[in-house]
Amino acid sequence: MDPTLEKIQLATRRHFLRHSTAGLGGIALNALLAEELGAADASSLVENPLAARKPQFPAKAKRVIYLHMTGSPPNLDMFDYKPELVKRDDQDCPDQFLEGREFAFTSGVPKLMGSPRKWGQYGESGMWMSDAVPHFHGIADDISMVHSMHTDQFNHAPAELLIYTGSPVSGRPSIGSWVTYGLGTENQDLPGFVVLISSGTQPNGGKNSFGSGFLPSVYQGVQCRSKGDPVLYSSNPPGMDRSMRRKTLDALRDLNQKQAEEMGHPETLTRISQYELAFRMQASVPEVMDISKEKAQTLEAYGAKPGESSLANNCLLARRLVESGVRFVQLFDWGWDFHGTRSDTGITDGLTTKCASMDKPIAALIKDLKERGLFEDTLIVWGGEFGRTPFREGRTAKSKVMGRDHYPDAFSMWMAGGGVKQGFDYGQSDELGFSVAENPVHIHDLQATIMHLLGMDHEKLTYRFQGRDYRLTDVHGHVVKGLLA
Repeated sequence: MDPTLEKIQLATRRHFLRHSTAGLGGIALNALLAEELGAADASSLVENPLAARKPQFPAKAKRVIYLHMTGSPPNLDMFDYKPELVKRDDQDCPDQFLEGREFAFTSGVPKLMGSPRKWGQYGESGMWMSDAVPHFHGIADDISMVHSMHTDQFNHAPAELLIYTGSPVSGRPSIGSWVTYGLGTENQDLPGFVVLISSGTQPNGGKNSFGSGFLPSVYQGVQCRSKGDPVLYSSNPPGMDRSMRRKTLDALRDLNQKQAEEMGHPETLTRISQYELAFRMQASVPEVMDISKEKAQTLEAYGAKPGESSLANNCLLARRLVESGVRFVQLFDWGWDFHGTRSDTGITDGLTTKCASMDKPIAALIKDLKERGLFEDTLIVWGGEFGRTPFREGRTAKSKVMGRDHYPDAFSMWMAGGGVKQGFDYGQSDELGFSVAENPVHIHDLQATIMHLLGMDHEKLTYRFQGRDYRLTDVHGHVVKGLLA
């Protein structure tokens, strides 16, 4: 659009009130932010949208580490022990469990499949876990295991988008963006929302899984790397030192400020804020991302190796980031789609190998947070986008390798720290693991509970877009009070 015509359009009353950062629009914005976000000085948000803000009510958690196992782990082989399913192993799946259901790769009448793993009860709580996750046995009394999760989606990308954005369709803000929009961050030299990806592959939902959607882009997740430059393109190009970079940014700021004054577009202010944050990050990010400064025993506890890219390194980085004041740290680990079509995706040797790279660093993370006094106000969430079937995946019917198909109706996740009960089992699936039998928890309920633990009412943290108010949980969701300590 021609800049002159755009300026005329913005001069209409409707566009003026919607986009103005001063006058009536600014007054209304300040009033709303002061009321809904609890800001001590709401006007400062115009200059610094990531300024730390008070929660809507007293919170148990100040920050979040969300551990996503991309592809979805087989809960029936890790956390949800089903002895009746074991007894009925290799029997035809009853028709009532198949009727009306859709599966990604299974048709006809599959065979029930009891877990081949060895099971035991651990901790004072007596929580059931399999031998696939030996290091988790030592943190059984620190976590709340939810056995009654369910979702609406059975394919990876829409299921992942639903769990992170509240919608299976791309374009909505992710939970990390909502949290930083509502609370800001405690360290202005680091991003409020950091994303770490291991196993070499982006999440199924792509960058939409940690994007800001229609929220200002300053709230999107910043992907950092444990190998090479922590943030892509953050280093100065050849021939430009830090002082020259500062002069360049000053010139860009003046140009953007002039455009903001003339056009009143809020994304221009976001651009100014992002350039300034990027400049500060050049000095602060390399420091916090350098795990070589950790003690040898700490590196050993995590299984971390400086200079490599791994989930172990990312777990240690997550602790360093929250310790430095980052509000929301999201870890994605690829490789949990256990169909059994190859040996590395089977629920015997394949699951053992994959869990060996996961349960040690995550157990170490829990213990490290406790030792540093960060556990009580850091919420840790672990899970995938859906569950796995109680029967053998159709393509493996004649194979020695056993796998499970996608399944949305019943699966397990766990939470720890940040105001949830410890050593606690919540909800349960039926004796074969097909349906939720007690205390169902939908994805929107999980989102509402996370927001509640951070001191925010999921129904009141909203953003107006295309003529209506949006929220993370859409028009759904209830806080799961049974999980609260």
